[in-house]
Amino acid sequence: MKKTLALILTLALSLAALTGCGGSKTETPADTSTDNSAQTEAPAETTLSGSVSTNGSTSMEKVIGALSEQFMADNSGVTVTYDPTGSGAGIEAATNGSADIGLSSRALKDEETANGLTGTTVALDGIAVIVNAGSKVENLTVEQIGKIFTGEITDWSEVGGDAGTISCIGREAGSGTRDGFESITDTKDACKLDQELTSTGGVIEAVAGNPNAIGYASLSAVEGKDTIKAVTVGGVACTEATVLDGSYAIQRPFVLVTKTDATLSPAAQAFFDYATSTAANDLIKAAGAVPVAK
Repeated sequence: MKKTLALILTLALSLAALTGCGGSKTETPADTSTDNSAQTEAPAETTLSGSVSTNGSTSMEKVIGALSEQFMADNSGVTVTYDPTGSGAGIEAATNGSADIGLSSRALKDEETANGLTGTTVALDGIAVIVNAGSKVENLTVEQIGKIFTGEITDWSEVGGDAGTISCIGREAGSGTRDGFESITDTKDACKLDQELTSTGGVIEAVAGNPNAIGYASLSAVEGKDTIKAVTVGGVACTEATVLDGSYAIQRPFVLVTKTDATLSPAAQAFFDYATSTAANDLIKAAGAVPVAK
């Protein structure tokens, strides 16, 4: 009997020991915590809103119009406005802050940059020298053009055309087109104009209505017009290719003008970045200018 009790006691102690060992092997539960740093959702994209005011060069109308239309289509909360006041007024608007971005169809002068402005070239533009569609004149040199506009050459017969007194049509003082044309032809403040007009379209219309007229206008504005024609200059036609490669002599930049020490609004900065990017190149080409972004 004693042996039986001893055996039972031994078995009971063995079972207790085994149970204790099993309890010590408590299984650690899987880590179900979330790694917040890895799974944090990216913030929602900020939607642009507000307005962007541009002011200046009438020659840049097609370029700015095309860029503005696409930018507003891509950013429905933004309105881009354009006031065609001429380059001088656009530069002044950028200076006094009445416009976010000024538009100039000439490079900024040293005194303008010294006055706190920055000019960024968005495209190049050829200045076409235009005559009436019925004119026999096909080609002029830069020197001949200068002499015509300063009154040294006064009759078309002197440059291969039919006899007739030449009528010079130009832009108003402060126009970027005029400044560019006079700088290149060395006629600054020396032109003798029969008419000074305040828009590119006005010059084209005046030349179209006068068989003895000569004028100048942006390449983008004269393409496709059959009432006027652009003469070659030194044998080189005014085209996108000749402007880009520099072989066409009478050309100028299209410039976005901003205040150097001022920060643009998010909407204005986004428009500026878009206009100067390669994404805008096709639109600039379609508007008749030559893009420079690469």
